[in-house]
Amino acid sequence: MRVVGTAGHVDHGKSTLIAALTGTHPDRLKEEQEREMTIELGFGWFSLPGGEEIGIVDVPGHRDFIENMLAGVGGIDAALLVIAADEGVMPQTREHLAILDLLQISKGLVALTKIDLVDDEEWLALVESDIRALLAETALAQAPIVRVSARSRIGLDKLTHELNLILQDCPPRLDLGRARLPIDRVFSMAGFGTIVTGTLSDGHLSVGDEVEILPAGLRGRVRGLQTHKKKEDTALPGSRTAVNITGVAVDEIERGQVLAAPAHYLPTRRIDAYLRLVKNLANPLKHASEVKIFTATAETIANLRILGAEVLNPGDEGWVQLELRDPLVLVRGDRYILRRPSPGETIGGGRVMDPNPQKRHKRFDTDVLNGLQALAQGSPAEILFQAALGLGPASFRDVTARARLEPGIASVALKECIETGTLITLGDEKAGFQPDTLLMPAPFWHQLKIAILAALAGYHKTQPLKRGMPREELKSRSKLAPRVFNAMLTHLDVLDGGAWVALRGHEVRFSPGQKTAVATLMKKFQNTGRSESVESATSLLTPMQPIGLSVKECQSDLGDDVFAALLEMGELTVISPDVVFRPGDLDQMKAKVCQMITAKGQVTVAEIRDLFATSRKFALALLEHLDTIGITIRDGDFRRLR
Repeated sequence: MRVVGTAGHVDHGKSTLIAALTGTHPDRLKEEQEREMTIELGFGWFSLPGGEEIGIVDVPGHRDFIENMLAGVGGIDAALLVIAADEGVMPQTREHLAILDLLQISKGLVALTKIDLVDDEEWLALVESDIRALLAETALAQAPIVRVSARSRIGLDKLTHELNLILQDCPPRLDLGRARLPIDRVFSMAGFGTIVTGTLSDGHLSVGDEVEILPAGLRGRVRGLQTHKKKEDTALPGSRTAVNITGVAVDEIERGQVLAAPAHYLPTRRIDAYLRLVKNLANPLKHASEVKIFTATAETIANLRILGAEVLNPGDEGWVQLELRDPLVLVRGDRYILRRPSPGETIGGGRVMDPNPQKRHKRFDTDVLNGLQALAQGSPAEILFQAALGLGPASFRDVTARARLEPGIASVALKECIETGTLITLGDEKAGFQPDTLLMPAPFWHQLKIAILAALAGYHKTQPLKRGMPREELKSRSKLAPRVFNAMLTHLDVLDGGAWVALRGHEVRFSPGQKTAVATLMKKFQNTGRSESVESATSLLTPMQPIGLSVKECQSDLGDDVFAALLEMGELTVISPDVVFRPGDLDQMKAKVCQMITAKGQVTVAEIRDLFATSRKFALALLEHLDTIGITIRDGDFRRLR
C-alpha cells in the first residue's frame, strides 16, 4: 500500500487533478467548496494500471495554510508536484519543493496541469526548462514531467503509468510489529463512535487489538478498520487507514496525537537530529533559537541547541538537539521540518537520529558527534550499538525497535556486535538471541563492573567483619533494575550469598585480641551445663552439658561488631531476643528434646530445664524456638511433637 502527496502553488489545480484521478473531490469543507481553495487536508484513492490501490493526500497550496500542508506530507511515499502550465513556477511551488527536498522525498513526478489553456509550444518548453532548473539540485531532480489537463483528461493515463513505475521502486514499509498511526483526522459517526484516520507505519492493526493514544496515554480497542472505505480485518503498514476505536471519546483526541500498539513507544521532550538548512534562508540560525517543529501530523515549539558549531549558515548541515515544549512520539529516521514561529519561514529539516537521548549533550563533545554520525551513516552493527548506547541495559527487542532495523538484519548485526565485543549479553548464551535477551553496551558494562567491584572493595575495607555487602544495598548503589542487576552478578567474579555479595577471596579476619575473646566465649558455651545427672533422664545426659548464653553477655565479651560477625558467619544463633546458642549445640539439644518427648509423649519446661541443667529462661527460649520452627507444639503446660 502506497501513499502519494500533492504539492504546489495555490490554484494550480491539485484538487481538480485528484478529483479527475479518483472520482472524488478531496475538498470536504463547505468553505473550501465555496472559495474553490483547499484549506484542510483532503484524501482520495485510485488504482494503478497493475491493480494496486494507492492513497492520495491533497494539501493546501496557499501560503497561509503551509502548516496544514506539512501535516499531510510527513508520511508519504512519493510526491505529485503540481505546476500550472499557464503560470509556471510560483512562490509556493518553490517552498513546497524545498520542503519535499528537506524531507528527502526522492520519488515523485511533476504534473504540468492546465495544458488545455496553453497552445504555445515554446511557452510550454520554457516552463518545463524552468522546472528542470528548479528540480536540478533537489531530491526530485530525476522526476518526470507529464503534461495533463484534468478537465479534458489529457495525459491522465500517462500520469498513472509514470506513477506506477515510480512506486515500483519504492521499498516496502517495514512491519516491525509495533503499529503507529499519526492521526490527521478525528471525527464521530453515528452508530460507530470515535474514528481516527492516518497513514499506518511500523506494524499492522487488527480488529480487536488494544491500542493507546499518545502522548495522552489513553487506552482503547480497535472496533473496526477501513482502508479506502473497504472494511478490513487487518490494516497493513503504509495504508491509509480509518480506525474505529472504543473506550476513547472523540473530544479526547486531536490531530498530531498517535494511535499506537501499547508499551512500544515512549513520548519524548528531547531529540537528537540531523538538520539541513534551506539555501535561501534570510539569516544564519543561532544556538538557542526558538523554532517550530513539524513531524508527521504533529507540531510544537522547541528550543534548538546546535552541536559542534556556533551557528549554522543558509545551506549548512549539522547536528542539533531539540528541547520540545510538548511531548512527541518519534522513532529514529522520522522526518521533520523546522520553521520560525514569527514571521513564518521554513528554516530547514532532516531526520531524527535519537528520539530519546538520555541527557542534554555538551555542545562540542566529540563522542556525541561521532555517535550521531554512526547512527546516520553507520553499518547495521554500528546503528544497533548506538541504539543500545542510548538505552543502556535493555532487551534485544527494545534495542532493535530503537534502531528501526528489520529483525533479520538486527540478528546479524547483534552477532557482529557480540563477536567484536561492543555489546555484552546478560543471560544464558546457549538460549541464543531471544527478543527478551538482555544487552549491555561494552562501555556501560565496564563502567558498572568497575563501580560494583569498587563498592564491594570499599565495603570490605570499612566493614572487615562482614561476610559481604547486603545485596539490596549494592543493587541500590548500582541503580540497576532487579533483572539487570541479578543477571550482571552472574557474569561477575563475585560470591553471591543470596542476602549478601562479596569479592571472591574475601574472608572475615579477626585481630589477635578478637580471636582470644572468641575462643574464651566458646569455652563458656561448653562449660555452662552441670556435670550432675538428673535422675529422671540419666540415660539422656552426658557430663558438661552445653547450653546457651545471653545476648548481653556475648556482646559484652566480644563487642557488637565481632558478635554480629559470628552471627553472620553462622557460628552463633540467636533464638530469642536474649538467648544465644551455637548451632551445633542447638541441633544436639533439639535431638534430645525429640528423644525425650518420644519416650514420654510430652514434656514441660521444668523437665527440659532439668534435662540440660539450666535455668527456666534458657529452657523456655529453647522450647519456644522449637515451636516456631515447627518441631513442637504447645498444649497447655506441655509440649508435644507436631
